[in-house]
Amino acid sequence: MATTADDETAGRREYDPNAEHAFPDARLNEVLNEIRDDPEITTYLEAQNVNAVTRKGYNDHGTKHVGIVRDRALRLYDLLKTGGVRFNGASQQGLEEADEPVIVALAATLHDVGHVVHRDRHSYYSIPLAADILDRLLPSFYDVEAQVRVKAEVLHAILCHHTEEEPLTREAGVIRIADGLDMEQGRSRVPYEKGGRGINTVSSQAIESVSLRPDDDVPVEVEIRMNNAAGVYQVDSLLKAKVDGSLLEDVVRIVAVNTRGDGESSLVERIEL
Repeated sequence: MATTADDETAGRREYDPNAEHAFPDARLNEVLNEIRDDPEITTYLEAQNVNAVTRKGYNDHGTKHVGIVRDRALRLYDLLKTGGVRFNGASQQGLEEADEPVIVALAATLHDVGHVVHRDRHSYYSIPLAADILDRLLPSFYDVEAQVRVKAEVLHAILCHHTEEEPLTREAGVIRIADGLDMEQGRSRVPYEKGGRGINTVSSQAIESVSLRPDDDVPVEVEIRMNNAAGVYQVDSLLKAKVDGSLLEDVVRIVAVNTRGDGESSLVERIEL
């Protein structure tokens, strides 16, 4: 499967939610085209930032966040498949291998819709809202039995992006990790400009780039480049919690590299999870 836009060049400010991504998987392409143009989904992605950013002052959880998480989830899935990792969500439901990236794409798109209810416990509120959307969308692609099984796997992956829940599938693990990989400077731009100086905001300002690539020892190496020691919080506290318990700990390596060697930031040269 071809990958989405390369993570080294598709930074937050360059992300285009209307960009066409070329996948040879016909089923995935059809679903992506549908969800990209769906007015209800589009409105949810805009509305879910009101509670998160406008009212609570958190980092971006809207259209750009979802687009980047979906791109990175599919990129991560692609590299893992190329590296020989077997996924269990679709297969254990009796679905086809082609349904694995569909589950990933749908879960990544809908994982944060619960923010329209409240930032707190949003992953739980996402479940009924996403279920309604899936009930409307899936009949265009699947018969009744497959609809139920795809829906079950998507909802499981949505719930388990929350670190308090235990992923039981590698599809869910991909969503969990991809959610944590949206950490560059642009994600905190809105609250930072509004005066927010919390650890989430300041630490994400220190992250310059995130890139995913194959490695000789593991299917995926994630390199995070930072220009300030504050970025360690994003890696060691937030992303590490996402990787732990994801069912992918042994096949994904996280490497954080300090791009500055002067002053206090020289305390952090390289961190490997």
